[in-house]
Amino acid sequence: MNKILIIGLGLIGGSYAKKLTSKGYDVYGLDIDENTIDYAIKNKIIKDGKTTVSKEYLSSFDKIIFGLYPSKLVEFVNNYHDYFKKGALISDVTGVKEVIVYKVQELLKDQEFIGAHPMAGKEVYGIENSDGEMFNNANYIITPTDKNTMEGIDFAMSIGKALDFKTMGILSPERHDEMIAYLSQLTHCIAMALMTCKDTTHLVAYTGDSFNDLTRIANINENMWSELFLDNKDKLVSEIDLFVKELEKLKKYIEKEDVEKIKKMMVLSSKRRKAFIKK
Repeated sequence: MNKILIIGLGLIGGSYAKKLTSKGYDVYGLDIDENTIDYAIKNKIIKDGKTTVSKEYLSSFDKIIFGLYPSKLVEFVNNYHDYFKKGALISDVTGVKEVIVYKVQELLKDQEFIGAHPMAGKEVYGIENSDGEMFNNANYIITPTDKNTMEGIDFAMSIGKALDFKTMGILSPERHDEMIAYLSQLTHCIAMALMTCKDTTHLVAYTGDSFNDLTRIANINENMWSELFLDNKDKLVSEIDLFVKELEKLKKYIEKEDVEKIKKMMVLSSKRRKAFIKK
């Protein structure tokens, strides 16, 4: 019951493996990088692993979690969907859902795919930076469709509980992508634009905590995040338009020295921010 395969042992997949192993799961890995598999075995993150795909190996697992980029996940399932064990429960960690959930569910005929998204990460990548405790006090989202069963949802829930997420929520793939466009993707866009709108290297000696806090996520994995942005293009562009409109409004208040409207905006900002302060 506790035997599980993780396909893709990067930062998140590796962190899943590390935490699940510590919770008594028998975790196995599949990754194209031999050094990654060697590292994971040597450091007891997984029991064993492979670098090549085979039907014999894939079909031996009832529970599978994908730690791949969205496009690679869909490509893998398209190429190897006949290799999965009948009745297998399969989940993922990807940051977008509409572009993958329905495609993968369509490809899988005798297995069940249940989307999930751990709202946690770091500005580094690779299994060497894996951290089983990064999910503590973080949020976890499950994105079922009408093709999912309670067994599949319970599987995703059991993973979330084992990883010690603080809260677990359920959203449709569409609602998830709308929400993530604002909470995650837009914030990365803002941090990027703040770093690229002018050369800041000569300001390092003068910066304070506010700049450092706001731009922490500007240290970004360009391969993964460019894919996430484009996979959720319409929703992200809509959120960028909303933000630009609000920033233009603040700009006009400052130009006109309308102190009352500036203060009113600040009060609303402070009020809404309080809901996000971690206890």
